[in-house]
Amino acid sequence: MQVIYGSELSAQYKAELKEELAKYAGFRPAHLVVIMVGDNPASLSYALGKKKACEAIGMRFTLRHLPEAIAEDELLEIINEYNYKEDVDGIIVQLPLPKHLNERRVLETVLASKDIDGLTTYNMGKLFLQEKGFYPCTPLGVMAILKAAGVDLRGKRVSVIGRSMLVGLPLARLLTAQDATVTLCHSKTEKLQDICKQSDILIVAIGKARFIDHEYIKEGAVVIDVGVNRLDGHLCGDVDFDDVKDLVSVITPVPKGVGPMTIAFLLSNTVDAYKRNMGGNTND
Repeated sequence: MQVIYGSELSAQYKAELKEELAKYAGFRPAHLVVIMVGDNPASLSYALGKKKACEAIGMRFTLRHLPEAIAEDELLEIINEYNYKEDVDGIIVQLPLPKHLNERRVLETVLASKDIDGLTTYNMGKLFLQEKGFYPCTPLGVMAILKAAGVDLRGKRVSVIGRSMLVGLPLARLLTAQDATVTLCHSKTEKLQDICKQSDILIVAIGKARFIDHEYIKEGAVVIDVGVNRLDGHLCGDVDFDDVKDLVSVITPVPKGVGPMTIAFLLSNTVDAYKRNMGGNTND
C-alpha cells in the first residue's frame, strides 16, 4: 500500500512557486485577497491557513473580514473594489456564505481574470471546453496526487462520489479528459456499493465521516479521500482508513492528504494570474 501525503507533495509545489516569485524581486508582490463574511470558525481557520501559505512563498495576503449581516449590494461593491485594484491578482470569496446572500450572484461578481477558485461561469466553461482558464483547486490537487502516485487513468473505471461544483463535477471533467471512464455518484445513486466495488479508482467527497468501508472497495483500488469531518474531536475523512488500508494500492490520509494540495493550487493559480498581470517582466 502506498500512502500519498499531500502535505509532502504540496511542499514541493510551494518551493517551486517561491522560486518563481523570486524572479520578480524588485517588483510589486503577488497579492491574494480573501473575502470572508461572518464568523464561521472553520472558514476563519481555512483563511488563516491561506495566509500562512502565502507568506511562506513571499506572496502578499489580505483578509477582508465582513460582518455576518452585511447587505448583498454592499458585499458586491467590496468585491468590485478589489476587482479593479491593479495590485490584486486573485480574489477568493470564502464559502459558505450566510443564507441571506445569493452565492451564485456573489461568485459571479469576481472578475474571471481574478477568479482563482475557478467558480465563475466563465472559468467553468473554460474547464468543460478544456481551454485555458482557472480551474477549481481541489480537483487540480486530486489530479496532481494521482499523477504523483503514477496512476494511469486511461480506460480505468473511476467513481467520484459527490457532485458539487467545487469538487465532483469539475473533477469528473478533468478525469474524462485523461481518458478515464467516470461514474459520478451522489445521494440518489442506487446500488452505490456495487458501483464502488467495480471501480479501479474511488474518489470520495460526500462529507460523511468514515462512510466508505471495506465493503465498497475493490481489491487493489486507488482511493482518494477528499472529505474532512470532525468526529470525537479528531479530523477524519469520508473513508474509514483503517478498515480499507489492507485492500487498497494507493490511498490518501485525512488530514495531510488532499487539503494541502488545494492550498498549493490556490497559490499556483494566483501566481499564474500575477505573471499574466506583470506581462513577463522579471529579473531574469
